[in-house]
Amino acid sequence: DEDEAVVRPFAAFLQELNKGRVHEELSKGLHALLAAVKATGKKGSLTLTLTVAQEKKTPMLIIDDDVTPKLPKPDRTRSLWFVDKNGNPTRSDPNQLDFNSIQAVPTPVAAEDNTRKEAN
Repeated sequence: DEDEAVVRPFAAFLQELNKGRVHEELSKGLHALLAAVKATGKKGSLTLTLTVAQEKKTPMLIIDDDVTPKLPKPDRTRSLWFVDKNGNPTRSDPNQLDFNSIQAVPTPVAAEDNTRKEAN
């Protein structure tokens, strides 16, 4: 059909956008996203936003791009704390007795073997 417009492939446009930098940024972003999803088991995203405006008094268009990766983050480790009588965090349970005076008991020396051996 003669009236049907020929549509340029988006991939071809993307490879030329901003001298190929957007295509490269998306490729690296996708690679990082896949690694992060695999490492964390969580979902993430990679977003390309194109903003198109008409250049005043010309037939030209201005195309601005923005590549936004949202990489999943690994879970952070948690730590447990108590609160002392002054409201401060402490590692020691303030309700537990302090056992600073407890010492290790030395291991007794093994007794000599007093078993008799039979003569051959």
